[in-house]
Amino acid sequence: MAEIAIQVENLSKLYQLGEISTGTLSRDLQRWWAGVRGQEDPFQKIGQANDRSIKGTSDFVWALQDISFEAKQGEILGIIGRNGAGKSTLLKILSRVTKPTTGRIRVRGRMASLLEVGTGFHPELTGRENIFLNGAIMGMRKDEIRRKLDEIVDFAGVERYLDTPVKRYSSGMYVRLAFAVAAHLEPEILVVDEVLAVGDAEFQKKCLGKMKDVSKNDGRTVLFVSHNMEAVQNLCNRGLLLSQGKMIASGNLGTVVDRYLSGGALSEARFEFAPPDPNEELPGFARGLVVEDLDGNPLSEVPLWDYWQVRITFRLDRDVPHFVIGLGMLSQLGLPLQTSWSQPIDLSIGEYEAIFSNNDLNYSSGVYYFAVGLSSYLRTFQYLNQKAYIHISEIPNLKNAKQVINSKSGLLLNQKSVQLKQLAI
Repeated sequence: MAEIAIQVENLSKLYQLGEISTGTLSRDLQRWWAGVRGQEDPFQKIGQANDRSIKGTSDFVWALQDISFEAKQGEILGIIGRNGAGKSTLLKILSRVTKPTTGRIRVRGRMASLLEVGTGFHPELTGRENIFLNGAIMGMRKDEIRRKLDEIVDFAGVERYLDTPVKRYSSGMYVRLAFAVAAHLEPEILVVDEVLAVGDAEFQKKCLGKMKDVSKNDGRTVLFVSHNMEAVQNLCNRGLLLSQGKMIASGNLGTVVDRYLSGGALSEARFEFAPPDPNEELPGFARGLVVEDLDGNPLSEVPLWDYWQVRITFRLDRDVPHFVIGLGMLSQLGLPLQTSWSQPIDLSIGEYEAIFSNNDLNYSSGVYYFAVGLSSYLRTFQYLNQKAYIHISEIPNLKNAKQVINSKSGLLLNQKSVQLKQLAI
């Protein structure tokens, strides 16, 4: 069984907003005395959650609250979340750039961190000198570093500039050298923030390959933060999702990524669409969408290899000739996978519903988004993209297993039967 490389227990970080050190002497003395006695900071509880969508009233904010997790030796842990979720703060605490307010951290082995452009290098020193400096900080002898020097320089591609002060490097050169140093000086734990986005596509691919290699072949632990879900899914073994400073999901990577892409919740079966601007004067608009089983019961989660249907309600405020309603399915990255539409029909003013019955079982588990379009004479007058989704679970309906096709490529057309029905007023 793999050993625990990182163990985090009830980790929290409180930041003060505005100017620092403008409090009273009395408050500073109370904080100092509480620290001497090993007690909690008497003023930290006034902090508010790290929610950027609202304007708080406190002078303190929790960047992290009660974070607990473990990372095993040889594991690549993907840490994801929206901007301001607390990802970088967590990595800075783990890298000992800043201290936690409360909580405990146990780290087994040396740690190399790549947090942001400029971290870890002295700008006045050359690239060569910074390589030796970083190695010395990690406790390596000079001859050990010298043996790794050629690999580092070759990986970073900065041989021509090796004896130039790094303050003259471009941001891309800086990151290339910093990653090469962190990856090749053999730390037991490698921490990489979104800083790799500075590099070009070829170098990013090279870095992802190196991280996978040091984890699989050398048994090193990697903590990887990125907004690129494709990179996270290709690289990581396990996921951790942060939102407003709190950990809201951890464990299976697919489930964590699905929850992130769906906005943090995977329990919706009904979706209400906002009415259009009256100034647009549309002939009609979609009201809502419901994911159901074939008996019409709402489903917040659809079993793998099971049949389901989508019910869309819409309203027409005037007669619409050659009306067509379409439903598309998209991947997590927004790529179209399937589309279906009704036959053209002349419809009068009224409330309607359209039922798209899914006849295709060839979906893997995960989150898929819907696109809804209303048109007349093939001219779309309303298009709603990724306003609703379906979550297909990992638990299969084994009764339908024989009907599943192993592979299919390209855009699928008309895979759902469509029924139109006018609703009674």
